[in-house]
Amino acid sequence: MSRNYELMREMEQKQAFLSNYSIEPAFTAGKNSGRGFPRQLASDLIAGLVQRVFLQPEEKPPRMVVFAAIDHSNGCSLIAASVARALTASAPGAVCLVEANFRSPALPRMLGTTNFRGFTDALLEPGSIRSFMKPMGNGCLWLLSSGPIAADSPKLLAAEPTRARFVELRAEFDFVIVDAPPLSRYADAIALGRLSDGMVLVLEAGSTRQDAALTAVQNVRSSRIQVLGAVLNKGVVRIPEKVFGYRTAQK
Repeated sequence: MSRNYELMREMEQKQAFLSNYSIEPAFTAGKNSGRGFPRQLASDLIAGLVQRVFLQPEEKPPRMVVFAAIDHSNGCSLIAASVARALTASAPGAVCLVEANFRSPALPRMLGTTNFRGFTDALLEPGSIRSFMKPMGNGCLWLLSSGPIAADSPKLLAAEPTRARFVELRAEFDFVIVDAPPLSRYADAIALGRLSDGMVLVLEAGSTRQDAALTAVQNVRSSRIQVLGAVLNKGVVRIPEKVFGYRTAQK
């Protein structure tokens, strides 16, 4: 039995994770790395995550969700971008992808655009939130990249302008996907999670430590942030279907 399967089973027993998907992000990005799931299966799993987190028939389904990895380099940014793109194909309305990872921003390079003006500018300057964004593709998806980063930029995330801009994002978009820094290293994701409808956690097979994952979940829950789901990245282990029922059961 693999170390990560044991980790996920322990999480299942503690009801820490509500939905789990194994995704190879290299396939999601269209680059065959020779391991993990085929591209179509990865696409199907992303679509399944979108359905379970955003499109459940609830009175008030989540509209603003933070994606946060347990550790650095767990593939969180690519998964967040893939979910945002899938949402535009699965639900009507506009989707905004927010790069709030001021520690290691990656979305502009990943999506083939520039980082000229972005979230940091929106937190320091007046103007409508859309004036700091870039339209992507067919106009249903918008990117709010990080913008220029300084040593003190992460402090902006805990300030009042972030709360005000998040209120504006809710008013402007049907769905908002927030890419946050890793939970094991920084408090940024917790601050962002408190402004959102919940959080999706990202683990990496063969990398994420069990104690780090359990501590992250405890910190998220103690901050009264709802864990909406989890992604086991670069893994090939399918988690039992009964895990998927926890979210409904806890309502």
